[in-house]
Amino acid sequence: MKQQEFKRYLVTSALPYANGPIHIGHLAGVYIPADIYVRYLRLCGREVCFVGGSDEHGVPITIRARQQGVTPQDIVDKYHFQIRESFSRLGISFDVYSRTSSKIHYKTASDFFRHLYDNEKLLEKETEQFYDPETQTFLADRYIVGTCPHCSYSDAYGDQCEKCGSTLSPDELINPRSSISGSVPEKRMTKHWYLPLDAYEPWLRKWILEGHKEWKSNVYGQCKSWLDNGLQPRAVSRDLDWGVPVPVEGAQGKVLYVWFDAPIGYISNTIELFPDSWEKWWKDKNTKMVHFIGKDNIVFHCIVFPAMLKAHGGYILPDNVPANEFLNLEGDKISTSRNWAVWLHEYLNELPGKEDVLRYTLCSTMPETKDNDFTWKDFQARNNNELVAILGNFVNRAVVLTHKYFNGLVPAAGIPTDYDQEVMRSVPGIASALEDNLEHYRFREALKEAMNLARLGNKYLADTEPWKVAKTDMERVATILNFSLQLCARLTVALDPFLPFTTIKLRNILNMPQALSWQDLARETLLPGGHRLNEPVLLFDKIDDATIETQMAKLKKTEPVKKDVAPALPECSFADFEKMDIRVATVLQSERVPKTDKLLKLTIDTGLDQRVIVSGIAQYYTPEDMVGKQICILANLAPRTIRGIVSQGMILMAKEPGGNMRLISPLEGISDGAVVG
Repeated sequence: MKQQEFKRYLVTSALPYANGPIHIGHLAGVYIPADIYVRYLRLCGREVCFVGGSDEHGVPITIRARQQGVTPQDIVDKYHFQIRESFSRLGISFDVYSRTSSKIHYKTASDFFRHLYDNEKLLEKETEQFYDPETQTFLADRYIVGTCPHCSYSDAYGDQCEKCGSTLSPDELINPRSSISGSVPEKRMTKHWYLPLDAYEPWLRKWILEGHKEWKSNVYGQCKSWLDNGLQPRAVSRDLDWGVPVPVEGAQGKVLYVWFDAPIGYISNTIELFPDSWEKWWKDKNTKMVHFIGKDNIVFHCIVFPAMLKAHGGYILPDNVPANEFLNLEGDKISTSRNWAVWLHEYLNELPGKEDVLRYTLCSTMPETKDNDFTWKDFQARNNNELVAILGNFVNRAVVLTHKYFNGLVPAAGIPTDYDQEVMRSVPGIASALEDNLEHYRFREALKEAMNLARLGNKYLADTEPWKVAKTDMERVATILNFSLQLCARLTVALDPFLPFTTIKLRNILNMPQALSWQDLARETLLPGGHRLNEPVLLFDKIDDATIETQMAKLKKTEPVKKDVAPALPECSFADFEKMDIRVATVLQSERVPKTDKLLKLTIDTGLDQRVIVSGIAQYYTPEDMVGKQICILANLAPRTIRGIVSQGMILMAKEPGGNMRLISPLEGISDGAVVG
């Protein structure tokens, strides 16, 4: 179905967990691109429903509640309202922002599960799961901690190691323990219901791999990888006391698994907004559904949720899922656990009036095809060098000159010059590229095109120099300013999806009480001759170094001390380790290797023999330092000729943070030849 054939557009954005505030990674990955797209659709006059809401179930919420000694409801109440207010203050224009703890959601999710259950779309299985005998509860993956088998981090979760990022299962943890009681969990049988994803694999292959080749490569590739590896049944219930109760007999103490429960929130939130007409948004094939998510949610929205909808029957499927990659902060991964983030609610309080600066910067650095990085210096540069120097400067000059020469009235245009016509001919091309990028979810490129209108206007004023022409030809000045003001009016449309607060301010300057439509971009005259402008005000002001330094200092307060520690090497077997003959030896003689700055020639006693080792330690130790020292060596390393000297072994050294090398030496005298192991 082609773009223009859809009657309406259902746009969803991933439901954020209500266990903490929103940060810039969430915004760049999901909510700003979704809002840009929705605002564009509305400007086009299309019927749109933009659905958001808080995901208020799941183990992270229960963990935070337990840590703070409050109930899960206390946690979700606090963060739901904080998140909703923060979104509103940033101009994220949801038609509905609700929550999965609402009565409507409980009913909708229960009915959805019951429909699948009654129509035998679910599997019922008994499996062994971890159980805490002390608290007498089954443990969700996040309630099991232990040592990561990949990096040896001692507090890895049962589903993921937050240190090395590896995806785990509880069975992979070394020395697993319950995070609730600290006791060693045991395996017990429990009954759950499963969605048989494997049964939908042939259909999913055809629907995605053949029917949606236009999806972004990261989305299409991840789906293909999952399908190629084969799908397995996935549990839709959990042994927990927080969530939507499983609505069947014999399911006491079980709730709907959050991955099953949460996407149904899109449906329940729509029902809350349109109780009598919600089905046209979810069951009419003339509705186009688009999911905006981060890359960690691709599988759920492209494979699992569509399989749920297919199993239920009667629902439309997503037309596109333009998932973004991750945004980093100052070259490091955003981490909520160590507070390495820019939190939206704090930003809004500390930098009032800079909502659009954040929107602009995050769109400019949006991680559409690969992970990207936010830095405060880039934030400052984009404000000062682009929003102030290009957009703000163009608008201010055009309006100030109109007040100066024409008393604030839009002058009538005269006969355009060849240069005027050349510039005007470039406007439709910019508008067309802007629209094409928006239609295809390329928001970074779209913003560049919108700003190209301001760049065009800036260059036009610089080239035509109306302040000089005014000395001799006011009719020419009138034409220049008329064209410049028409560009300003177009900017109220072109920039509105990206900078909604700025375009309101710009419309007020231009005295345009009614917002224009997207189609008005094609009109040559948007401000008629004689139209009165309001007094000019600055759209943006410069951000000084002190403001940026304050934000950087705030980050550094929470930044962990970074040590120059080499990454862990791949694991080796004990048998591999046994092959290394590490021994204590004493240095008998030491001298520099001629014509080198780094090499020492050491004659050593290994207890087995006397041999020579050439080692690059001259920048850390003098020959005199080494004589008589006991050291550790790898004795069975294959001999190597270095500067004509046969070196038999290798000295063990430790590299400290900062790069200094230190000998590995016994703490007390040990016989030469003693084996280290």
